[in-house]
Amino acid sequence: MSDHSDAPVGTGSVTPLPAFEPPYYVVVFSSVLTDGDQSGYDETDERMDELVREVPGYLGHESARTPGGLGITVSYFRDLAAIEEWRGTGEHRAAQKRGRAEWYERYTVHVARVERSHGFERA
Repeated sequence: MSDHSDAPVGTGSVTPLPAFEPPYYVVVFSSVLTDGDQSGYDETDERMDELVREVPGYLGHESARTPGGLGITVSYFRDLAAIEEWRGTGEHRAAQKRGRAEWYERYTVHVARVERSHGFERA
């Protein structure tokens, strides 16, 4: 298991994040994009990635989207206070509002406390 202070942040490779030392929290954001204009979506996504890294207690995230349009992002946070700080960030709230108005057909958010975590890596 990994020490949280040494954990890599974000995605960008095909390697999953390490198993963190529990307890910690995950936020699972599952979404389907609209068939409409997605202008500004990628730029906003990049900006949210920059902003969330500034939240104390943010550990990292992993994200994937199927060819059919289902997207799943799993974000890892040390505690509920970190999630609440991220949730209340002004730019994040503005992006959520724009997402509901323009980009998302539907989405769900699940927040869970992780009690056990482990990983495997072939040598």
